Amino acid sequence: MKFNLSMAAAMILLSSSAVMAAETTAAPAVTKPVATHAASDHAVKKMKTATVRSEKSKKCSADADAKSLHGKERRAFRKTCLKAA
Repeated sequence: MKFNLSMAAAMILLSSSAVMAAETTAAPAVTKPVATHAASDHAVKKMKTATVRSEKSKKCSADADAKSLHGKERRAFRKTCLKAA
């Protein structure tokens, strides 16, 4: 019985020291990839394209409003307007 108690105490000490050692080691730092020049150029072009699309969409909506179009007629008009613009 005395032997088993000593073994249990030794196992507890060993396992607790292993856990403490695992907690003290720092995890490797995760680095984010750095944006390349080409990637930033692409983002700028995409933003400009979105702005141009918004301007076209606003113009076509204003034209549809001026013509008092609603429903299917408005959708059809905007579709052709956006393709033409």
